[in-house]
This record gives sequence, structure tokens and C-alpha cells, in this order.
Amino acid sequence: MGGERGKETVTGYIAQLRAKIHYHNYRYYVLDEPEISDAEYDRIFVELEELESKYPELITPDSPTQRIGAKPVAEFGTYEHSIPMLSLNSVNTEMAVRDFDERVRRMLGVEEIEYVVEPKIDGLAMELVYENGVFIVGSTRGDGKTGENITQNLKTVKTLPLCILSETVPLLEVRGEVFIPVSKFKELNDLLGAKGAKMFANPRNAAAGSVRQLDSRVTAARPLDFFAYGIGRTEGETFSTQWDVLMHLRKIGFKVSPLIRRFKEFEDVITYHEEVKEKRDELDYEIDGMVVKVNLIEYQERLGLISRSPRWAIAYKFPAREEFTTVNDIVVQVGRTGALTPVAILAPVQISGVTVSRATLHNEDELRRKDVRIGDTVVVERAGDVIPEVVSVIKSKRTGAEKEFRMPDRCPICGAEVLKEGPIVRCIGVSCTAQLKERLKHFASLRAMNIDGLGEKVIEQLCDRELISDAADLFFLTKRDLLKLDRMGDKSARKIMNALEKSKHATLSRLIYALGIRHVGAHTATLLADNFGDMKALQNAGYDDLVSILEVGPEVAKSVILFFEQGGTKDLLGELERAGVWYEKKEAATEAKLKGQTFVFTGRITIAREEAKSLVEQLGGKVASSVSKKTDYVVAGEEAGSKREKAEKLGVRLISEAEFMEIIKDG
Repeated sequence: MGGERGKETVTGYIAQLRAKIHYHNYRYYVLDEPEISDAEYDRIFVELEELESKYPELITPDSPTQRIGAKPVAEFGTYEHSIPMLSLNSVNTEMAVRDFDERVRRMLGVEEIEYVVEPKIDGLAMELVYENGVFIVGSTRGDGKTGENITQNLKTVKTLPLCILSETVPLLEVRGEVFIPVSKFKELNDLLGAKGAKMFANPRNAAAGSVRQLDSRVTAARPLDFFAYGIGRTEGETFSTQWDVLMHLRKIGFKVSPLIRRFKEFEDVITYHEEVKEKRDELDYEIDGMVVKVNLIEYQERLGLISRSPRWAIAYKFPAREEFTTVNDIVVQVGRTGALTPVAILAPVQISGVTVSRATLHNEDELRRKDVRIGDTVVVERAGDVIPEVVSVIKSKRTGAEKEFRMPDRCPICGAEVLKEGPIVRCIGVSCTAQLKERLKHFASLRAMNIDGLGEKVIEQLCDRELISDAADLFFLTKRDLLKLDRMGDKSARKIMNALEKSKHATLSRLIYALGIRHVGAHTATLLADNFGDMKALQNAGYDDLVSILEVGPEVAKSVILFFEQGGTKDLLGELERAGVWYEKKEAATEAKLKGQTFVFTGRITIAREEAKSLVEQLGGKVASSVSKKTDYVVAGEEAGSKREKAEKLGVRLISEAEFMEIIKDG
């Protein structure tokens, strides 16, 4: 703030900070719709604390620093905590947590302190009251003194005991955290999305929204869980350490986090914090740091409290994984397989120590569901090594100047048309540089053009050095070109040149498959080759011509037509022809030779079953797995068993493999 600011200006600025914190408390605790990140909230709160420390005469009773939290919502009844549920001071640097340890030891006048370290669950703090071993009241933390009475809702949480497993005690107040496991959160959001209902931004919001439902039947359907971490008032039990408390809670039926540890050396506290930070993404519940507590309760009592938090505990936070920022633009990125992905260009923001300026929006359907617009304020998440993504939009921040984004109908890289398949929009251009490597790997693969020696690493070098721009360029390569590549010797270069020359004499079905037409696999490519006999005939085929072929449906037909309509396809085929790639033309099939006939194969035959099935289906027949009266032929090889016996019993014609080959000959 600076020493030159007048008293009046300081007073006004402090009032602004208080108003801002009150507002964000309301958004966070009451509406469950935060507008700023936890890290930003902490920054504002610390600034207010520092100013009030510097100007204590300006502290007012209604300052957020003099309170513990936010007011409960009005829909529920209230419950007054017998002992306030305090919030924790939090730090996010090693130096700050070491300062905490030094301060504790200095205040107690001791050299060593034993600490209990617990995960800071990102859920909703609760208090559960048990009388004579029976659960009677459950409430939220609320403002720390008064919470919301949500007893009926908490009774639906299966991991929360309605009766504790111990000798009857007059009174026990248990404190803990309600949360939703990460895996269950994803399932819940999928279910809500399928129903068209509002989805939750994160597990913490899901837990808060679920536990505070006015209809407890809705709460019962939500996958809520509970970890106990402490006690309030108790009668009939006494404890000397925080560790004893946790072990007792576990013993009488409460879930306690398996991550709790106790350490005599403070260095071990630091080390353990780093260990958990590294594996937090492996956990099935969200944690945003570790809570460090003085273990000995006598020491806790001596250290006491400050206005809103205990002196004997601190939250040692992990780097933030979520932040709030602005969408400056939305662009489209074309992936290696042609998928078009909308990407948000963000005002740069620090998340987990990394500057994030781009975040995925996944696909068009997801973009529409979240209603992300250019100019929006959004929540961005970066978990582990996952690509940052936009989690949700803060619609209360909209000004009306935001712009909706529409996916393009042509590829932004090559200009080819795009094909929508469910939520995915895909470029079908054969010469799209964004997907060139993947297309070439497919083109050279065993079932396609079978170019031996042209592996992944060679293809990547050819593309990276811009020696090729499409599949046809492969056939114009020289041995000298290949020798420029890393680890390419004379022998390997000659091998590839020979394989390229050999692959020029392809079958039509291999060439069709090699082109990488969407939905056209090796089997469908064979059907198309057999039915049209020539690439030009296939290029000119209409929708009715294609769907008249057995096993070629509307989706395949549309994909084939769209593929051959592209200018890039015509150019590629022309270049392949110029390079000398040819195939033997044959008359297109006029009638399916085996139409309506059913075959069953049994015993050992030399031809592969899949190949035999393919041959039958290409000629219009069908292959069944069992023999019936409708079976026309049973092809019996050596060691044929029950199927042969059944064929004889039903009078179905038995033929050998040689007879089968005669039937399909010249088919």
C-alpha cells in the first residue's frame, strides 16, 4: 500500500477488500459458484490481514479476519457448535511452514515437536454429534459458530456411522470432511450430462451441492464419502494426542485417511509433503495440501487460538491446479488423425508453477455444453501432466460482449471438407500436413501397400525434412534422398527403393485401403474393388451404387463419396498414376455368386478362418458358427468333430477344403 497513502485512503481500500471477501465468501459457501480461485482468495485475505496488522485501529467487528467463515443458507435450520469450528491459516512455501515450526517451538520453549500430518481434503467440513453412541445431529461448519442442520442428508452417507462401535459414551462431537471420490464424480457428471442437467465444475462443488439438497433423496443418490479428522466436545473419553484421536475414530467405525503420518523430525514433514504432492493425481479424492498439527494436545491448549484459526495447526498448500482467467480467442487445432479440436487461447495464468496460455475444449459438443465464448472468464485446470482444460464458465462475469464460436466446415490446414462423427469433427484431406505422418504410416503398412523398410522413424524424418508432402512423393524419392537420413546406410536405402518399386504393382483393394478412406477397412476395400474393378469407376460411383453392395451401409457410402469429391484426392491419384503405380483391372462383379448361401467351417483347414470368411462374404455368402437346417455347406477339414456329425444328421452337404476352393474359384 505504501506509507504515503493517507489514512482516509487506507480506510477506503480496507473497506473494498472486506466487501470483496464478503462477496466471494457468499459465492463460495452459499451459492457454490466461486468466481475466483482459492489462491486469489488467499492473496486478498492476506493483504487485508497485513493492512489490519499495520493499522489495528481500523479493525472492525464485521471484518472477515474476525470471523471464521460465511453465513449458512436460510433453507436449512441452524445448529450452534459447542466449540467453534475454526478454519486454518494456510501457507504455500517451505519457508513459511518452517516459520510456523520455529514460532511453535519458540512459544512453547521446547527444542523438538512431534507433528501429525494429514491430507487437506477438498470437500465440505462437517460436525457430527453422537449421544450415547447414536448419531443425532449433523451440521456444516457455516460461519464456524453456527452451521446448517443437515442431519437427514448426512444420514444417507453410507460411510458415516449412525451408531459408533464403542462402549456407550454420553457425548462425542466428530469433525470431518464430506467429499465425492474423483472416479464417482466423473460418473455423476456423465449421468447429469446424459439427462441434460447442470453438471458440476469439480468434486468439491459436487459434494457441496449434494449434501445441501433440500430433498434428502437426491443426496442419497449421490456418491458421498466421509473422512474424520478430529473431535469437538467429548464426555467419557480423554485423549493426550491428535494421533490418539485419529486412532480412536478409526477404532469406533469412522473412515480416517490412510495418508495420515506422525513425525518427530520437522524435515520429515517437509519430505512427506513433497511425496504426497507427487502422487496426489493417483488418489481417488481431491486434496489441495497437507495439514500440519502439533500432536500433543497439552501443547495445543498452551498455544491456543488467534481470531479465526488455531496456532497449533497450519495448512501447507500444494501449488494451485485451478485458476481463473479470460478466453482471448478460440482456435482449431488439427490432430495427427485429422480430428479438429477447439482450443482456448487464454490470458496467461500460473497453474502448478507453469504458465498456461492454451487449454483444450475437447470437441464441439463439449464446447456447446460448457457454453464457452470468446471473452468469457473461465476456470482452467491443470492436473498432473494432463493438458490444461477449461472446466467451467463464470457466467456472472459476462458483459454481453462475448462472442460465440462456430466450428469450421473446412480444415483450417488444408482446406478439405470435414466430416462430423458423433462429437468429433475430422478433416478428410489426403494431403493435410497435420496428419501426413499418420497417413503415410498407414499407406506403407503391411495390409496396405506393404512398403518394407519404410517404418515410423524413416517416415518422420522424410516429413520433418520436407522431402515428401503426400503419399505419391514416396515414389519420386531417390536413393540419394534416403541416404540423407539419419542412420540410413546404402543397404537400407536400396531395400526401401526395391520395396517402393515392388509396391507400385499393387492390387486395387490394397490401393483403396492404403488411401485411408474413413470407415473403409481392408475387408470393405476388397468389396469395393471386386464390385467396381477400377479406381475411376469407384470415383464415379453414386450413393445407390455403393449401398447396393452387401455390407456397405449409408455411413460408408457417404464417406467414400465425400472422399473422392475432394480436389486433393484427385491430385493424389493423378500423381500416383504419374509415378507408375498401377493395378490389374478386372470386370466388376455383376452378381454375387454365393448370394443367399450359408457356410460353416469345422476342423483343421489350411486357409485362415478370417480369410475364408472374407472370400465367402465377397461373393455374397454368409459364414455361420453353428450348423442348422438353413446351412448350405459345411467345409470339413481334418479332425472335424460335432459340427460334421450334426451336418450328417441334418443332411447338410459336406465338402472338403479343395471343393470349397473350386466353388469360389473365379468368383
